[in-house]
Amino acid sequence: MPIRISNIRFAVERPEADLTLVIRQKLGVDETAIVKWRILKKSLDARSRYDLEFVYSVVVDLTSEAEQFATSKKLSGVDRYVPDFFDDPVPGAEPLSERPVIVGSGPAGILAGYYLALKGYRPLILERGYPVKERVPAIRAFDSGAAFEPNNNYLFGEGGAGTFSDGKLTCRMSGSDVDWVLQSFAELGGQPSVAYDNRPHLGSNKLPRVVRNFRRKIEALGGEYLFGCQFEKLDIADGRIRGLHTSTGYIAASRVILGIGHSARDTYQTLFEQGIPFVQKAFQLGLRIEQPQEQVNQHKYGKPEYAQILGAADYTLQAKSQRDVFTFCMCAGGIVIPSISEAGYFCSNGMSNSRHDTPFANSGVMVTLEPAEFGSSHPLAGIEIQRQFEAVGYRIGRGEYLSPIQRAADFAAHRAPLATERLPSSYERGTVPGNLDQVLPQQIANAIRKGLPIMDRRWHGDFLRNATLVGPEMRGSAPVRILRERDTYETPNFAGLYPVGEGAGYAGGIISAAVDGLRAAREIVRRYRPA
Repeated sequence: MPIRISNIRFAVERPEADLTLVIRQKLGVDETAIVKWRILKKSLDARSRYDLEFVYSVVVDLTSEAEQFATSKKLSGVDRYVPDFFDDPVPGAEPLSERPVIVGSGPAGILAGYYLALKGYRPLILERGYPVKERVPAIRAFDSGAAFEPNNNYLFGEGGAGTFSDGKLTCRMSGSDVDWVLQSFAELGGQPSVAYDNRPHLGSNKLPRVVRNFRRKIEALGGEYLFGCQFEKLDIADGRIRGLHTSTGYIAASRVILGIGHSARDTYQTLFEQGIPFVQKAFQLGLRIEQPQEQVNQHKYGKPEYAQILGAADYTLQAKSQRDVFTFCMCAGGIVIPSISEAGYFCSNGMSNSRHDTPFANSGVMVTLEPAEFGSSHPLAGIEIQRQFEAVGYRIGRGEYLSPIQRAADFAAHRAPLATERLPSSYERGTVPGNLDQVLPQQIANAIRKGLPIMDRRWHGDFLRNATLVGPEMRGSAPVRILRERDTYETPNFAGLYPVGEGAGYAGGIISAAVDGLRAAREIVRRYRPA
């Protein structure tokens, strides 16, 4: 049985290759006793700015004699390693008349499709947008001033919004499902560290290749993608799904995984009109703050050489007051990007490439808006709030998708921006000075105004110095939830419909959405055998 060694502490300057020597010394064995070993978890202990350390947990396979010797010593931090059980059912007995259909190729849809393909179900994945190869030039053109394309942009297309959302693979969840998803990303992304880094990050430059690799693997296993195919309506009879109407024709299907993402507002409306049960859900909104990356590095790293070893520094901050304010999706050495799904609206987001090599750091500064504050009991009221303030952002941006911008210190002090002021920003399409109070509900703007000085005090004045704000940022999470049964993942009274991921209101990030898609696909496998 493998041995786990926990809490191996390394100064960040020490090469990782020395782990082999440390493992031998810890166990008291020579190199011939070690069959193989791998890193189970790696994290950074940054509590002391002048003495940063990596902390490792490793799994070691030993020869039988060495294993008996090592475990008999009862060493601190050494125990037998028993991996978490991964639920991987054999296909059920009930036959499927058609292959499963997945609506949306975001993280939830991709991992659902990947699991089903591995199990022999040949899934059909529908994507309203276009392949990654066609998304990249369209996005570059928009950033340079081209017209907005409704189905080929930062949010819609192969891989969904996750393809250009920084590539953070962090997740508050843990367990075998998370491990399986991370291992899948590691294998198809060619980056083994994804499986064990405490805060894994692929980068927006690498994610397109990863989602393409998933597609090629799914297709090699008999699955199929239909691009430029937009879901239009469900075919429902006697409380069961019979198929889907799409922009390219009718598709018969009794099992439909709905991974539409949190920005498919037209699809939300269609499903609501068909009687699919929605409920309001709290969601996060706010602004995006930018600072010089060098300023963040200087604050976080006590020694200048740490930046060369560790790369651009990131941060996580929270300000507790009457309303909590927190940073979200921090992009070290990144850029601000548009998060737009409809013409005539503006919303911001952030991303960074694997090199983290721009001079800007950016992060969302977010607050949670509760359903009691929506001002309406309509299930889709939260979406209308998003639209209301995104429309204001578009107007301030002169109808050209320019980003409203304001000095953070001016916003915090309630000072109006200077109309002629030119402020630095990584947002490529361009910015325009604006009063960011106008792009948020007043209670959210007031909360951020109170929270920013608290964050600044924790950083001894380094947080707001030279900082600017852009926004609004309205897509922190979905403002709705599509109801489903806890055990089967199916929507009540709509047998065969499996709402998953961020768009369904059950996830908040690439990995949690992917895990949600995996679990819904697993329930199909548990009950049915492939067509």
